[in-house]
Amino acid sequence: MDLKISGFEQQISLRQLRYLVALGEQASFTRAAAVSGVSQPSLSQSIRQLEDALGAPLVERGARAFLTPLGREVAARAQRILLEVRDLGELAGAGDTALLGTIRLGVTPTIGAYLLPRLVARLHQQFHDLRVHVRENPPALLVEGLAAGAHDVILAQLPLQAAGAHVERLFREPLHLAMAADHPLAARTTIGSEDLAGQDLLTLQRSYRLAEQTIAIAEEAGARVRDDYEGTSLDAIRQMAGMGMGLAVLPELYVRQEIRAGDDVVARPFHAGRHYRELGLLWRSGVARAAAYKRLAQELVACVEDIGISYR
Repeated sequence: MDLKISGFEQQISLRQLRYLVALGEQASFTRAAAVSGVSQPSLSQSIRQLEDALGAPLVERGARAFLTPLGREVAARAQRILLEVRDLGELAGAGDTALLGTIRLGVTPTIGAYLLPRLVARLHQQFHDLRVHVRENPPALLVEGLAAGAHDVILAQLPLQAAGAHVERLFREPLHLAMAADHPLAARTTIGSEDLAGQDLLTLQRSYRLAEQTIAIAEEAGARVRDDYEGTSLDAIRQMAGMGMGLAVLPELYVRQEIRAGDDVVARPFHAGRHYRELGLLWRSGVARAAAYKRLAQELVACVEDIGISYR
């Protein structure tokens, strides 16, 4: 399949664009050829033809193959073109909400393990022709993966800055305060802002929206955020809380799954559900499978409602 580039007599093929994107990712003609499933001479020749068509070098050739500034710009545009072409191939089912084929779902670690097992089981029962490939990553990498086409949809805490993405808001999830079982606040049934004054709060790494939220809660209540420790997971800050190192703000789905009566950690909800996080599903705007992704969003909400709680 060829694309006619305005202002040029030559035609630029999608194959050439794919090879350039692969070369930009691999920084090696040999590795780019391997991931593309072609010989190294064939890939090199295609890149040369693309450079001839554009009338400028796209690659700095040496021990490693780096894209020139123009090459990086062309590769970025090529990646967008290739995504659009892939979406065109899905137009046949664009009006169908049926979930089938393969969906590549990216999710943050603070959500995946506590919600996706329920989702996958639900989808398996209803949609036998659907395969869901799940990959966990921090929010910034999820956004990059969505833009690059590594993910079809991503599940993350909102707000999340993702240019050119449709945001489907799903539900609000209450937050709880976790503490050592012998902490004085463990005697409370709910936690008010006044209870946090002077307390130490533990956070995740700052790349997570929940960390930003914890900092905001601390500032509002006059609490301190421990700056000598940033957890890499919800489990990590729960364990620190259990050792009396501070208090941890944890989502309810995590609390329901990971904290049991008799543990060294107890969790209490905030009074009147004052603090919560909002989750959403994001996909590239204008994709052909938008109707199916909306159906996936509905199934996610249904999973939460099946637990017996409405987070709307």
